[in-house]
Amino acid sequence: MSEPMLMTSRYSFPTDIRFGPGVVGDLADIIAEHGAQRPLVITDAGVAKLPWYRPMVESLANGELEAAEAIHPQGNPTARDVDLCVQIFQSHGADLIVAVGGGAPVDVAKAVAVMARHAGRLFDYEDAPGARPINGDLLPPIVAIPTTAGTGSEVGRSAVISEDDSHIKKIIFHPKLLPVTVLADPALHLGLPPKITAATGIDALTHLVEAFLAKGDNPLCDGLALEGVHLVAHHLAEAVACAREVVISGVEGLDEEARARHLLHRGRMLQASMMGAIAFQKGLGLNHSCAHALSTVRDLHHGLANALMLPQCMAYNAEAVPDAFRRLARAADLSEDTPAAFLSWIASLLDEVGIAQGLSGHGVLESDIEPLVTAALADVCHPLGPRAVDAEGFTALFKGAM
Repeated sequence: MSEPMLMTSRYSFPTDIRFGPGVVGDLADIIAEHGAQRPLVITDAGVAKLPWYRPMVESLANGELEAAEAIHPQGNPTARDVDLCVQIFQSHGADLIVAVGGGAPVDVAKAVAVMARHAGRLFDYEDAPGARPINGDLLPPIVAIPTTAGTGSEVGRSAVISEDDSHIKKIIFHPKLLPVTVLADPALHLGLPPKITAATGIDALTHLVEAFLAKGDNPLCDGLALEGVHLVAHHLAEAVACAREVVISGVEGLDEEARARHLLHRGRMLQASMMGAIAFQKGLGLNHSCAHALSTVRDLHHGLANALMLPQCMAYNAEAVPDAFRRLARAADLSEDTPAAFLSWIASLLDEVGIAQGLSGHGVLESDIEPLVTAALADVCHPLGPRAVDAEGFTALFKGAM
């Protein structure tokens, strides 16, 4: 029996999530509900070119709101991006931030929320020993509008920002960085290109799998992770296929039945992405340490970096926790509930969504392996995984993924 058409809904977990086609139309009312009048809209250059973006910003003026915009370049955000947005926030006298985009604009928005009303440098507040404290009462509210289904940063309490020169990723954390409202509107995803749909979808899958495999007892996160894997198994390949259709027909060329189908798959992936971001408060693992290293050394897109390391890293983990991989196989509704079946499914899914394996095909050189290993070892994610890894292990993983 086919799944019913996607419906609009609202739920709290714990942020106020308004989900469904068209919920972005509530933006002006939501800003007013939070007592704000001068929002700052933070997005990136790619989103700013989308056909729905300008009408959305202009609708704020119709709600008698005075909005300013901060548009940063696409890619992994740096402290310099944050500084430029903070200047716009302060010169506008902003009282609320609207973050529109994938993980990068949302992370920038969270960092701006900290630095708009705190002294010093951004990385003075890094989530590390000796950091300066963040006063949660000073943080302006954030409304998040995700335009990709990958990082799930819209339901997270942290921001990942890179150093300007080294590109080493740093984490800024505070519970009150959680956006006050999320407008999860799958209609905004209909024009997302196939490659971005695939890479961000595999990013969501990596969050879900690594969260489930992470050490520690958190059955709440485990439940979310398994349901998220189920959604990815049934909707990611279909979402990418929908993206390929749109390349040919355009969003305007979709008839009513096709549009409903596209919204269903896009919407379920958006929900899976949020599940992954909530679940990984339990922890992540070595796949993310490898991906963070690839972003640091080669500035690879985070989702793509996760996808390129996923087969190697999951095969490494499966030897240590085969029972967990059996549960993952059942969550994905595979015909066999074995670690081998789950690993085979990952390989097939990557092929189906068009992510060609091999780091060398994405600009990574043999000479990069040593700095990649150094960066991965220093990353905070791998100690939380189910199997310990050292320099020799990381070297083998990167070489195997070349």
